[in-house]
This record gives sequence, C-alpha cells and structure tokens, in this order.
Amino acid sequence: MRLRTPLALLGSALLVLVGPPLLTTGSGSDTGTQIPGLRFMVPNTPGGGYDITARTAAKNAEEAGLTGDIEVFNLPGAGGTVGLTRLVGERGNGRLAMSMGLGVVGAVHTNKTPRTLADTTPIARLTEEQDIVVVGKDSPYKTIQELLAAWKKDPGKLPVGGGSSPGGPDHLAPMLMAQAAGIAPKDVNYVPFDGGGELLASILGNKVGFGVSGVGEYLDQIKAGELRLLAVTGPKRVPGLDAPTLREAGLDTEFTNWRGIVAPPGLSDAEREKLVGLVTRLHDSPQWRESLKTHGWNDAFLPGEEFGDFLTAQDERVGTVLKELGL
Repeated sequence: MRLRTPLALLGSALLVLVGPPLLTTGSGSDTGTQIPGLRFMVPNTPGGGYDITARTAAKNAEEAGLTGDIEVFNLPGAGGTVGLTRLVGERGNGRLAMSMGLGVVGAVHTNKTPRTLADTTPIARLTEEQDIVVVGKDSPYKTIQELLAAWKKDPGKLPVGGGSSPGGPDHLAPMLMAQAAGIAPKDVNYVPFDGGGELLASILGNKVGFGVSGVGEYLDQIKAGELRLLAVTGPKRVPGLDAPTLREAGLDTEFTNWRGIVAPPGLSDAEREKLVGLVTRLHDSPQWRESLKTHGWNDAFLPGEEFGDFLTAQDERVGTVLKELGL
C-alpha cells in the first residue's frame, strides 16, 4: 500500500497472484514442482480479488505443466480470518495454500483474532494493483468531483461499499480519501462486503453511493458499461482506462493494494521449498505474464522469507494507520 498523506505512513505495499497461458517446455515432474492434491483456499466469496487470483494461478500452473489439477475452494468469513484460522489449524499440511493480501492483515487487527499471519508460512507476494472508485451506470455522479462534492456535504448519507473488512484495502482507501477531502473518517458510512462479488451486486443495485475495489475485479463490468469508473487510487493512471488519479482530482493521497500466498505452519524445509519453487516457476511462466496484463496487475514478486519480512512490516504499518485514523 502506498500512501502520501499527512499521515505519511504505509510506504509502498504491493500484490496478488496469478499466472499466464502458453505452453512451456519443462514439466512439473522434471522441475520438482509437482504437488499432487494441492489445494488453494480462498478466504472470501467467489468473484473477489483473492478468488480471481487463486483461480488464475491454478489455471496457469496447470497450463504451464508445473503441477496437476489444483483444487480451489472458498471459505469466507470475518474478512478472511475464518480462512486464516483454518489454515493455521492445518499445521504441517504441505498440500494447502491460501490466497490473501492486505485485507487479511487489516482484518486480523479489527477482528482481534488470536491467529495472525505470523503463524503461517509465507510463500510469496505476487502482485500489486490500484483500487478504483466506481458507481453504477445509473448513478447521478458522472465525475469524481461531483461525487466528492456530495460526499463532503453529507458523508453519512452517501454510503461507500468495499470488498474487505475494516482495516482492509477497500476500507483504508476511502478513509484516506475522506481525510484528504476534509471529511472525518469517523463520519464515513462504510459498508463492508465479504469480497468483490458481493459488493458488485450492491453497486449495481444502488444500495451504496459508490464502491471501492481492486482494478482487476471489475474490468469486464467497466468495459461493458455496467460500472462507471470515476478515479484510480494509485500514483498514475491505469493504461486503457479513462479515469484520473486521486491526486489529479485534488486529493493529496494515493494507495495501492497487494496480494500473495501463505501456507500452514509447521512445514518441513522440503515442503516449503517446493511451494516456493512452484510459485516462483509460475511467476516466470509466459502464462502468468499474460494474466498480469489481462487483469491489470503489477508484478510485485517477493518469495519466501522476504515476503515474511514484508508481512511483519505491513502488520505494524496497518496498526499505526488505523490508530492515526481513529479507527
């Protein structure tokens, strides 16, 4: 997550996981990446960023010949901490991994869960992406300036929906927007949804005034004209999308999200190295490269212990930001 606000916290934070589609010459059997029975857990509902990331990664790994069929299943609840608790309970299981990101870091803080990401085995940070500010095609707001004017006038009457629990990216982004716009974060009417799939229905049904989500989650709906894109939250515009940055809109802030993969605790060195090796080969594959382009994800690969250090820093920074925002 990258922020440049009066808070001046949260330096750059980044990422997700996915993979591209062509054929490679090597097979998982000769690269040592085959993990029979491998399962990817998604800790929120279908259609969200974690879900898209996990399913894309599984498909790309299979297409690249890195491993056999990977089962992807959803275990939503409490901003991802239900899945986190399950993952930690699977101690020693080298055939299970979980798609996750900044949202789970925040949910651990706001839900005060006894299980944290420090209890997991870090595999890799995969991607970084910007959040987007969107409304339904029938919304009265045609520009980000019109939306901000209405929001400032009466924050409580313009609910903002996000696909993460308080403390997650879709919550922190509008809170930082509010602060930059002169709106007290405590006055923001934030409505959390368990993933981008649930949020989409509420935006389209005008149940929220606007929504904040990852750029890769709603590209199809934006291109189809079902959603109107008002702004992107990162430091620069997204190629192919006609929308200003928050800074261009007059808000002195920017924000990026990241996603990655963790595994249960208690793995042997061989099991951990095999998972890290699989994801590393996935990252290097043409299939993954193509998927990065398709979903608008930025490559932010960080394997193993480096990802673990990053998770520790993110945990500290999210806690600090929540305190500074009075949340």
